[in-house]
Formats: sequence, structure tokens, C-alpha cells
Amino acid sequence: MRPNGRIQVISYLVGFLLVFGVIAGCSSPAQGTVASAGDTKSIVLATTTSTQDSGLLDVILPVFEKQSGIQVKVVAVGTGQAIQLGKDGNADVLLVHARKDEDDFVASGYGVNAYDVMFNQFLLVGPKEDPAGVKGMTSAADAVKAIAAAKAAFISRGDDSGTHKKELSIWKTAGLKPEGPWYFSAGQGMGATLQMADEKNAYTLTDEATYLSNKGSLVVLKEGDPTLLNPYGVIQVKSSGKAEYGETFIQFLVGPDGQKLIGEFGKADYGKGLFVPNAKKR
Repeated sequence: MRPNGRIQVISYLVGFLLVFGVIAGCSSPAQGTVASAGDTKSIVLATTTSTQDSGLLDVILPVFEKQSGIQVKVVAVGTGQAIQLGKDGNADVLLVHARKDEDDFVASGYGVNAYDVMFNQFLLVGPKEDPAGVKGMTSAADAVKAIAAAKAAFISRGDDSGTHKKELSIWKTAGLKPEGPWYFSAGQGMGATLQMADEKNAYTLTDEATYLSNKGSLVVLKEGDPTLLNPYGVIQVKSSGKAEYGETFIQFLVGPDGQKLIGEFGKADYGKGLFVPNAKKR
């Protein structure tokens, strides 16, 4: 089992409250996190809930903090919310998974030092009974068409996360707008969404890592579609007043130590790594 209690699970609202509490000394959000003379060595990492719920950060951060002496304060929200924190100057580093939005963040002048870090895949999961007959479908788009036709329960993240964005893109490819009493918007992180899907015998889209550590009775019904690739990137927030600390963290993630930890994570418990390291400067 993954370590418990090392990092506080932070909800959307609480995450924002924490950020405004820990970033003392900012005269305005646009100025970023400014280190004062008596400030401890720390950064704020805004990241997707999948890195938190899977347990990956519980493994990586203690090693980094011991090596560097830099404390990492985590705000785990959807990717869209994490990117907004970066735009507002309320985070120092982003670790997210929505490549188009990441590229726009950098192109708009908000981010620098962007790297590919790792990837895994999205999975369409659901009850073993598979009431919509999804298993064996040739594509994710065909699978969601079957779910909509059967009006089978589907739980959406509904939180502007990377997973939510991917789900919406699949519905768009299928030529459908999901709506009706069978389609639920959780507005929650991946772990909570999986729990809800399990309780309601519903389908959902999930990243592989969070599924394997929070799957309950849900089974994988669609995987391996090239459109379900799930790459993660790390970006330094340009407005951050802690550029040196942020760069140190990024170089750890994409360096030999961080990449080894990422590649080994999950093997002991699940027989396979939950993420594939692929560090590369963009």
C-alpha cells in the first residue's frame, strides 16, 4: 500500500485557502511568490490530483526535500485550476497533464523551463457487468457512443482537469454532447470520482495510476487506444520569486534520481510501474 499521511490531500477550495495562507509577502498575485530574508526554503507545487491520489508524490517529495533542503507545499487540484494558479502567480511550479493548455501557458508568457516528465494512459472503466457492452469496442469514441445509447450511468470529473478535458474530447470525437439523468458531474478529484463510480456501478474515465491504487470493484473496459495517451509536463512559473528553488525541483524530476523514482513507482505493489519516465526539454 502507498504511504499515508505524508502529504495532505487538498480539495479545490481548501487548496486556494492554503495557497493564500502560505504565500506570505506577495504584494499582489501577479507578482508571484516572493522569498523574504527570513523565508524558509520552499516552493508551492500546483499539480493534478492524479499525482497525489496515486501516491507518487508521497514517494518523490521526501527524497527531494532531503537532498535539497527545499520544502514542497502541494496544492492538488484539476489541471485547469493548477494552471490558473500559475497565471495568478500563486504557484512556483506546475506538474500537470493537458499538453495544449500547457503549451498555451508557456506561449502566453506565464511559464518557462517546460519539460516532458512521464506518461501513462487513460482508461475507460466501469462495472464488471458492462451494461453498455463497451468491452471489445475498437475505440474510446465507439465506447462512449455505446454508453450514451444505453443511457448507462457515467461519472464525469466535471472539474476542468486534464482527465475531464480528455473525456470531453472523446465525446466530441464521438459527435455527442453528454447530458441526461445518466450523466453525472462529480466536480471532484480522480480518487473521489472513482469511488463514486464504484458506488453507482457507473462508467468513468481515469488515469491508469489512480485507478490501480483506487479501483474498488471497477474493471478496465477500454485501454490501448492511441487517443488515450496521458503525458505529464512540468513548468516553472515565470513570475515566481523562487526561481532557483523551482528550477532545482524541476531538474530533480527530469534528472536521473527523479526519473528512476518515477519508473519504479508502483512495481512492488502492482507488478508494473504506474508511470513511464520520459524526461525531455520542450
